Amino acid sequence: MNAQKKRLRAQLSERRSLLPYEQRSLYSAAIAKNLFDTPEYSECKTLLCFVSTKDEPDTLGIIDRALSDGKTVGVPRCRGGGIMDFYRITSRSQLCEGMYGIYEPTQNCPKITDMTDSLCIVPALAFDVSGNRLGYGGGYYDRFLSGFKGISCGICFEELMTDKLPAEEFDIKVDMVITQNGCKSVCIKKGNT
Repeated sequence: MNAQKKRLRAQLSERRSLLPYEQRSLYSAAIAKNLFDTPEYSECKTLLCFVSTKDEPDTLGIIDRALSDGKTVGVPRCRGGGIMDFYRITSRSQLCEGMYGIYEPTQNCPKITDMTDSLCIVPALAFDVSGNRLGYGGGYYDRFLSGFKGISCGICFEELMTDKLPAEEFDIKVDMVITQNGCKSVCIKKGNT
C-alpha cells in the first residue's frame, strides 16, 4: 500500500504542477466561492484552515474572508511526530514560516481548544468521490481528524479528483470535497459539536 501511495503521489504531484499558474489562480477563486456558498461555511463559528503552498488551491483568500466575516480562524502548527494543534489568528501578519517551510501561527497565538461548530479545511494531493484523501505522508490530518467532531472539508482541483484512492484503516475520510466545479458532498456528519 505504501509503495502504491508513493507512486500515486509522484504521478499526481506532477499532474498538479503542470497546471498553469493563471489556471490555478482561477480555480482557487472558484473553490473559495463554492466554499463560501455552502451552509457548512455560513453556519460555522470557527474555521480551521491550512496555509497553502504554491501548488495547492490558495487558502489565503479563504482565511481573509473568514476573518472579515468575524469567524474564529485557526491555523495549524506542527509539533512533530505527526501531531498538530490549531492556533487562533486575527491577521495574516501572525503567520511565519515553520516546519516543512509551511506558514503557521507565531508563538504568541492562543491555542484553540473549543472547536464547537467548526469547519476544518483539509489539504491533500487528491481526493476520491468517497472522501478518501491522498495526503503528503505525515499523518498529521489523519491523527487530528480521528478526534475532530466538526465538519471536515477537502479542497482540491477537479483534475485531482479520482474514483478511488487506496485507503488504510487509519486513513480518515473528509465529510465533503470542494473543487472549482462545485461541492462534492460525501457524508456530512450530524450534530456538529
